[in-house]
Amino acid sequence: MGPNILFVQVDQLTASFLPAYGNRIGHTPHLDELAGRSVVFDAAHTNFALCAPSRFSMLSGRLASEVGAYDNGAEFPSSIPTFAHYLKAAGYHTALVGKMHFVGADQLHGYDERLTLDIYPASFQWTGDWNETSEEHGNDTRSFTLAGPVTRNVQMDYDEEVLHRARRKLFDLGRGIGLDDDQPWHLTVSFTHPHDPYQCTHEDWARFDHDEIDMPAVGPLDDHDPYSVRLLQQYRLVDSPPTEAQTRTARHAYHGSVTYTDRMVGALLETLRSAGLEENTVVAFSTDHGDMLGERGLWYKRTFFEGATRIPLMISWPERFAPGRRPDNVSLVDLLPTFAELAGFDDLVRPIDGHSLVPLLDGDDHTTDVVFGENLSEGATAPILMARRGSWKYVWSGCDPEQLFDLSTDPLERANLAADPAHEATRAALHELVHTRWDVETLTPAIEASQRRRAFLRALYAGGDAPEWRQPPADQASGHVLPEGIAYNDWVYADVID
Repeated sequence: MGPNILFVQVDQLTASFLPAYGNRIGHTPHLDELAGRSVVFDAAHTNFALCAPSRFSMLSGRLASEVGAYDNGAEFPSSIPTFAHYLKAAGYHTALVGKMHFVGADQLHGYDERLTLDIYPASFQWTGDWNETSEEHGNDTRSFTLAGPVTRNVQMDYDEEVLHRARRKLFDLGRGIGLDDDQPWHLTVSFTHPHDPYQCTHEDWARFDHDEIDMPAVGPLDDHDPYSVRLLQQYRLVDSPPTEAQTRTARHAYHGSVTYTDRMVGALLETLRSAGLEENTVVAFSTDHGDMLGERGLWYKRTFFEGATRIPLMISWPERFAPGRRPDNVSLVDLLPTFAELAGFDDLVRPIDGHSLVPLLDGDDHTTDVVFGENLSEGATAPILMARRGSWKYVWSGCDPEQLFDLSTDPLERANLAADPAHEATRAALHELVHTRWDVETLTPAIEASQRRRAFLRALYAGGDAPEWRQPPADQASGHVLPEGIAYNDWVYADVID
């Protein structure tokens, strides 16, 4: 049997706000400690900078278009194997605590149990529409007018419940409760922080000097590319862009929210140690996508610029993997084959778009240095597809000009080299790579047909009578009370972690 696997996922965490990725003012002592004993990937990417498609892609090891995950209102088919299915097949007990944004009646997708409700709807309420200028359920200026310190918000309520149930589960696993003999386990713990709203506790706000908050390296542009213009329209920011003061406040609160997230992760890792599980447990930490946070005047996600696409990824198992940093291009679809290889399971249903990271974790050379990304949701109006190879990032759109950036010389993506004759060979090679990977002529009508089907169902249930597919999980506390017919001392002195 392979090692236990604890996967901690947070939401909308851009790598550049972490000290482990070079931020100068961030306060994340627990993630710093984890990074110090991990293999840290410096060029990790999301495959789709949007919550649900990113997660469906990650779980399945396939690009989102391969599983019909075109936007936040797309169903994740039950027939798609996930890493939870493969780990179960390898003999693992698997559990999910927290957000995963499953859409559809299946709210498990291979996990043996789910210990919390999802935070977002499981219906087609958030179906994307290429014909909408502004999404009904999208962000708006309240992100900035209501940014700052707060005593409480709904995301704090949710994440503290996730932490509570995850810690209780780890203590149960440490006592072998729910396991067969020496059965290994996999636990996914998914927090919704630091996703907007850009709010944080007063305590975490006070950790930072407001005047010292790092501001965007590239400010608002006058010559946005066409898609960025549409994205600003989607977010209702064309006529009401945030002021410099609002930008500073939002970024300040985001820093505080990242610190709050770090505290959650720290409590989880301390529980792992206290439960006696640290030695034989692989700990993986990542997110679903990043956040632009005002870079280029853009916010949130749904773009291929680094703020939204580059993500943190750390994997720790000191028993085998020497800590260090890797420059290789990797992405979330690589987690499925990685977890499967760690578990000793190799009978995957092909094709799989990801590649196991175990060779890189063992210090070997990387033979595949290409990652792919997709943007197929509202505002795109046609498939927008990305290929990154080495330091080159190429973006092709069905309706917008091409983009080509050399991140080794232009990390802020200021110079689009797609029309530069000196780089025509690189552009042509990446263009061919994109069109070899995707059949755009087939993909476009498939997305449009999916949107029409789901838009009909969304309209049908617009009155609020949509089926509720999120079912309350059984309360774990019911397993920690004295059963009938059991002697008190036999119960109270059993299952103690010494």
